[in-house]
Amino acid sequence: MHIQWLGQTCVKLQTKNLDEDVVVLLDGYRPEKGDFPRSFTPQVALYSQGQADAATLSQNPFVLDTLGECETKGVMIYAVPGSDGNIIYKLNAEGMNILHLGRQKTKLENDTVEKIGTVDILLLPVGDGDYMSPENAAALVTTLEPRIVIPIGHQCDTDSKAKPVSEFIKELGLKPEATDKKFIIKAKDLPQEETKLYVLEKNY
Repeated sequence: MHIQWLGQTCVKLQTKNLDEDVVVLLDGYRPEKGDFPRSFTPQVALYSQGQADAATLSQNPFVLDTLGECETKGVMIYAVPGSDGNIIYKLNAEGMNILHLGRQKTKLENDTVEKIGTVDILLLPVGDGDYMSPENAAALVTTLEPRIVIPIGHQCDTDSKAKPVSEFIKELGLKPEATDKKFIIKAKDLPQEETKLYVLEKNY
């Protein structure tokens, strides 16, 4: 699986279904400023805040912006309620559970944590303001115990008002394993004993 952060809470996942490459786009919202693709060609597009201000999509992808669960292109999708109308997505693909919190601002309720269950890769909005505070984000890592944490929703050209990722790293107390523009992972390579932090540079 390939994971890229495109700014704000927008993440692009590339996974395999049999011999087909499947691109899943999460939160493909047009930013007010900064560099961002003019259009996308995913097979699956998921939105945590509805489709207002969504970027252009081509090739008629499967789109979801409501609660529920479904399977498409070999990806199992669970959409559960977060705070303030936000939708949290848990995806299962290639034998891994990926959790995307959208623009979640507050800690998760206990029943939401139970619904989410096991998390292998946590895509966590850490920039405060429109996202989680570094303190709440770090506390959620302790609660969910993911194998890998990838911070999103931090300061970059599309969201200059957000706090830098360094504040979350300091609060979490983990040294990043790597900083890169793309993260590639297979289920067999997930860490077994501890949570690891990977920081992605904005890229598209």
